[in-house]
Amino acid sequence: MFKRMVLSLFFILCAAAAFSQQLTRVAVVDMQRIYNEFFQDSRGVKEFETRTTSVQNEINRMTLEIQELRTRHTNALAVNNQAEVNRLDSEISRRTETLRSYATARNAELDAERRNLQTIFFNNVRDEIRYVAESEAFHFIFDSNNSAGLLWFNSLFDLTDKVIQSLRLRSR
Repeated sequence: MFKRMVLSLFFILCAAAAFSQQLTRVAVVDMQRIYNEFFQDSRGVKEFETRTTSVQNEINRMTLEIQELRTRHTNALAVNNQAEVNRLDSEISRRTETLRSYATARNAELDAERRNLQTIFFNNVRDEIRYVAESEAFHFIFDSNNSAGLLWFNSLFDLTDKVIQSLRLRSR
């Protein structure tokens, strides 16, 4: 009887120990793939690309106007019209400075907007990874492209597709 009680107690303790120890679950995501598949197709990026194209078109227009002024300047030199040469020199200088100022200001704005978009995107991805990891009881998530400390992984534990799907569902 005593032996049976000890054996029963032993099994109960083993079962309790087994249930109290939780296995650590680890998964990976491919951040580059998430960036390529989701970020590039996002509405914010498309709007940013539209603004970038608009700025570049304006820079091209202003550059073309300066080139036309330079052609007129060359023609004025050819006919020895010094008054027109002086006026065109002044106009070319003014427009070149306007172009330089415009390009510098707009490029700075676009760079700030790009950084902001990337920050928002990566914050959203981190939130989404946290959501997917917690809902599937994973304890650690590694970036499969950042090999620091990650020597191998089984593709069964790659959550990239789930994160992309979750991001797409939430962005609708």
